[in-house]
Order: sequence, then structure tokens, then C-alpha cells
Amino acid sequence: MSKAAAITVASHSRGGSPSTGLLASIVDASEDAIYGEALDGSIISWNHAAEDMYGYTAEEILGRPISLIIPAGHEKEMPALLERIGTRKRVEHYETERLRKDGTSLPVSLSVSPIHDSQGKVIGAASIARDIGERWNAEREAHLREASTGLLASIVDSSEDAIISKSLNGVITSWNPGAEAMYGYTAAEAIGKPITLVIPSGHDDEARTILERIRLGQRIEHYETERIRKDGTILPVSLSVSPIRDSAGVAIGAASIARDNTAQKQAAHYARSLIEASLDPLVTISAEGKITDVNEAAVKVTGLQREALIGTDFSDYFTEPDKARAGYEMAFSKGSVTDYALTIRHRGGRMTAVLYNASVYRDAAGGVLGVFAAARDVTAQKTAEMEIAERRTKELDRLDELERFQRLTVGRELKMIELKKEISELRAHLPETSAESL
Repeated sequence: MSKAAAITVASHSRGGSPSTGLLASIVDASEDAIYGEALDGSIISWNHAAEDMYGYTAEEILGRPISLIIPAGHEKEMPALLERIGTRKRVEHYETERLRKDGTSLPVSLSVSPIHDSQGKVIGAASIARDIGERWNAEREAHLREASTGLLASIVDSSEDAIISKSLNGVITSWNPGAEAMYGYTAAEAIGKPITLVIPSGHDDEARTILERIRLGQRIEHYETERIRKDGTILPVSLSVSPIRDSAGVAIGAASIARDNTAQKQAAHYARSLIEASLDPLVTISAEGKITDVNEAAVKVTGLQREALIGTDFSDYFTEPDKARAGYEMAFSKGSVTDYALTIRHRGGRMTAVLYNASVYRDAAGGVLGVFAAARDVTAQKTAEMEIAERRTKELDRLDELERFQRLTVGRELKMIELKKEISELRAHLPETSAESL
């Protein structure tokens, strides 16, 4: 006998017959919420499971409208169900939602049967509600997993990066279209083959080392290396590898994403070519004042190889180290310096006068990484300025000499004029005979 039928029998029982007591015990012992409502929608019975499920005691709910446990959006549901019950039809496994006393919504599977009086007339309805929250959650999670799996598959298939999975012994187990385009092998050609298929000579230990790290649960990110295409060409890639785990969290394989670094390498090579082509010494400096990179012009002006310069103090290569240190510290604090005069000392003793222009450079997030400094050789300019100064000094000395000579000459001429005037005056006043003798 079904539970709904048991309620129907119970509703027809008279007095305290064993049948009535048995049915009442079954209803009270049920784990499903069993309750009855009149045709006007008022609740007329309420078992212990209903109390647990909805949070209302029998005293709180009996006589109250069934709408008390029906959430917004389901208001028309019970009138439709009662209308079916009035035509003596049963409703089975109707999935809907109900409302607890605390306001939370509860997914239920509802079965509803008519309650008859002794003449067989329908006088109400008996409902059995089963909590299907766990099942709904499980189904929803399954749908989400399925959707997630589908989404991930779509992402993998549409990615331009080569996405490959492999077992812990290095056998390829999946190969996306990006891998086909990058390496030239179809999935049919690659799956089941060792990952060494795309690893060039000289990198033989690489796959083993990576897989050992994956076994330990480690991830590898942005590892720059090389791979080989089907046609034999070498391809620079940036590689990220993560463990594939089973349900217990144990690493059972590896998933790798390889990005073609050809364009970036070419751009970096082009930028480096421009840097090396510069006649000015170029240098990058860390916040600690250490040289992190130099160009060939810096090598020539110091007389030291790039490897010897990197990691040393920037200020060590100037005739005034304290002034050099103050210069790059100013660049860090102010953001830049312009035409900062310094003299570079070559290891062989040669001095090079320079004007430094420096500014900070930053990462993608705006954080300061260091200072980039460019030195303009002004030795020729300084030499020319010195030559001009020497020539001007000589010219000034000559001018002074000429002016002194001029003053001397003019003085003599004035003296002669004065003597002639004095002689003329004496002649005018002396007797003629005396004047002739002058």
C-alpha cells in the first residue's frame, strides 16, 4: 500500500481501531513530510517529518493556509493541484519548491492524492513531500561540471597555444589544434608518441627533469626553451606545465601550454640590435646601484667585458664615484636626470667626459625595476672648448701686449710734441742770434 493510500484509509477510519493506530504510526514514523489540506487550502494534518522539514510545529501550522509554505512565484500551483484532486486525479513526483519557516527555499518531490469521506466524496488532499535538495545539488554540480568541461574543451580547442597532456612516462595523451599548427603533427600522428617527438637535441634531459618536478606536484611557469617542428625547424617557446591529478589528488600526468616566442625573440633581437648600434654607452642600474646590463659602447669606454661589468657598482667607473652615486639616486627619487656631467675612467687610464641622461623603467604593473642611463661622449666638445679657451687666452694676452705698446708709443709721441712746442716757444722769446744757435 502506498503512503498516499494509507492516508486515504486513515481518513476513512472510525474510532481507535488497530488499523487507524497502525496508519497513524506509519505517518508519524515517515521521513517524508506528510500533511493534509482541505479543499479551501487550509492545513488539517501535519506529521513529525513535516515539522522537521518546514520548521513549523503542528500547533503552529494546523488551520493555517497551505500558502504559508509556498514561495513567491508558485502561488498558482496549489489551486491547480487541488483542482486536479477534485476530479479524483492523483499527482505523482511533481518537482517544485517549498518554503521553510526560516525563509529558505527547499526543493521537493511532491505526490498528492485525494482524501474521500465515507460516501466517496473528495473533501481534501494528502501530500507527501520528499526533500530532493541533495539530488538537485548533485545534478546541478554535474551540469556545472559538464558545462565547465565543455567550456574548457572549447577553450583548449580554440587556443592558439599548443596545449598537450602526457602521462608521467612522457607519452602524449592529448594534442589540441594549436599544437597541430605549431608543431606540424596531427593529433593522430602525435598521440601515443613520446614527448621527445618535439624536443630537439641538446634538450634531452629536459623532459625527464620536468616530469620529475610534476611527480612532486610542482608547477613550471614561463620556462623559455626550444621545440622542434615536424619539418625540423627549431621554435623558441615559453612553456608552462602543471600536474594532472586524480580524485585523490595524486599526480598522474602533466598538462603543458607552449607559446610561440618567435615574434618576441625577433622583437627582442631587433631592440638589442638598436641598443648595440648606439655609439653612446648605455647601462641599466638596479635600485642597489648594481649594473644589470650594458651595450658594446659601454664595454669600449671602460675597457671591461660585459660579464665583468654586470653585478658591479655603477659608480666604480668614474673619477668621482660619490657624484656618480648621487646621480643615479637622483634618477630613482625624481624619475630622471638630464645632462649630468661625469668622467668615465678606462681601465687603461684614458678619461672620457660624458653627460648622462637617465630615467627609471618599470614593469607592466608600474613598479620601478631600475634606471636606464645613456652617456653622451663630450670629450671632443670639451677639447674644442679648451682649444677655444686657450686661443682666447692667447688673443687676450696679445691684445694686452699691443695695448701696452700703444700706450708706450702714444706716450713717446706726446712727449715729442711737447718738446717741439717747448723749443718753438723758446725760439720765439730768445734774441735772434741766440735762437739760431738752438
